[in-house]
Amino acid sequence: MEIKIGIQHVVRELTVETEETAASIEASLRKALADDGVVALTDEKGRKVLVPATKIAYIDLGQDKVRAVGFGAL
Repeated sequence: MEIKIGIQHVVRELTVETEETAASIEASLRKALADDGVVALTDEKGRKVLVPATKIAYIDLGQDKVRAVGFGAL
């Protein structure tokens, strides 16, 4: 799943490819906002991305499976 995170006072958005579901990401965001903590996401390569919940402007949860484009994609 591709996630785009807009951060306050930052021109570019943060894009993360992750295996997590939209429901789990939403739950972690709600918990982080309630606790005034950070949102922790793990990308497909195992790297961890931490974003302070109070600085998030928006989160765009993309499709669960992105359709591949090209000749070899089935």
